[in-house]
Amino acid sequence: MARAGDALLTTDENGLYCRAGGFHIDPWGPVERAVITHAHSDHAREGARAYLTTRPGEAPLRARLGDAVSIQSVDYGEPLDLAGVRVSLHPAGHILGSAQVRIERGGEVWVVSGDYKTAPDPTCAPFEPLRCDTFVTESTFGLPIFRWRPEAEVTADINRWWRGNRDSGKASLLFAYALGKAQRVLAALDTSIGPIYTHGAVENCTRIYREAGVPLPATTYAGETAPRRDWSGALVLAPPSAAGTAWTRRFGTVSTGMASGWMRIRGPRRRRALDRGFILSDHADWPALNAAIAATGASCIWVTHGYRAPLAQWLHEQGFEAKAVETRFDDAGEAA
Repeated sequence: MARAGDALLTTDENGLYCRAGGFHIDPWGPVERAVITHAHSDHAREGARAYLTTRPGEAPLRARLGDAVSIQSVDYGEPLDLAGVRVSLHPAGHILGSAQVRIERGGEVWVVSGDYKTAPDPTCAPFEPLRCDTFVTESTFGLPIFRWRPEAEVTADINRWWRGNRDSGKASLLFAYALGKAQRVLAALDTSIGPIYTHGAVENCTRIYREAGVPLPATTYAGETAPRRDWSGALVLAPPSAAGTAWTRRFGTVSTGMASGWMRIRGPRRRRALDRGFILSDHADWPALNAAIAATGASCIWVTHGYRAPLAQWLHEQGFEAKAVETRFDDAGEAA
């Protein structure tokens, strides 16, 4: 292991920084070169002179930052030489185009996970375990209480809820993060139950997925000027930020639900006064975090994002050299 001063990654006022290669990973502020793991707003910030991301991640990133930004995209696994540092991007299984960043110099390998999940997801490339010396892992759900049921069971619950609402003459208003979670839910819906409508933010992101070749069921944009209609029996997908707005009140008698890993604990569901909470996350749960870390073979673990101190302490007790690293990532609150 290199001395601390020679480490491939350090941290500065903008986050994770590779001085030798001259780039930051998911920087918090304006930098010369940003390597972006995925296009969620807490990882893809404005202000960099140049961006590097995956080829499937370019369209979501441009939608986030605008067409005028300078973006270089590469295929998964395609190596680049940045000032003598070998950089490649590998699937993280989080959302469309999400990546882990592998960096190598002089035989030393670091991997920055970004956000990741190891569970199967038909809407994005599956997580790829990578061997390394140091692994920088997220820890959004880095506590033992966070353990996910199989996705098929959760999506079956969503379909049963929707069907029950239809039979009661209600619309089903389901909140899910617009980029990633909404499309994952869409892919699992039973379209025989009724029509599916979308908030504009969800529809825009869904269009990006379709253009990338991801098969998704038909949806109808429920825009501000959409004609009045009978919404009973419909499922309406909207981002959590739409809750309580005038846009949601058009749907008449509704049952509300949210798809999020935070539904594992009662507080978020109670604060939002939801009828149903569906525990479905695009992040690794406690067992998956531990399994992914072990699979890297890394002896040194940096823990960022979420419950970093508890996970770092646990890893230290398991014999790893582990430390919690400051982060400003927040993953949009309860949308994870």
